[in-house]
Amino acid sequence: MLKNILAITGKPGLYKLISRGNNMLIVESLVDGKRMPTYARDKIVALSDVSMFTNADDVTLSEVLTNAGKKEGLKAVAMDPKKASNDELQAWFDEVLPDWDRDRVYPSDIRKLIQWYNILIHAGITDFTIEDEAPEEEKE
Repeated sequence: MLKNILAITGKPGLYKLISRGNNMLIVESLVDGKRMPTYARDKIVALSDVSMFTNADDVTLSEVLTNAGKKEGLKAVAMDPKKASNDELQAWFDEVLPDWDRDRVYPSDIRKLIQWYNILIHAGITDFTIEDEAPEEEKE
């Protein structure tokens, strides 16, 4: 599901890919449903390409969101990430991803993660898998 969900640098929120055109993409905001074009000059990242630093290997955002969903019961995070202290954010993230790299994951990253998670939950998206992660059908 996360392959079609995009973050666009300089624009708040998350966007769903609707269509592709000549040198542009048509996206729809998950917050207000408005559609708009984005062009090659915009830095666009699919959530399926995002990962978080841990002390071992990087962990995909899909796995982090799934862990957050288990922790929160697939409901929005009650804590306001903008008003939360760094210690509160880190304590919350300790429960979601215990092995996270404290030197390379900043409180601003955790704030953005919580905001993205809440946007996805409010948009009714609770399947945080990446399409390629689906198990392959058995061959006969």
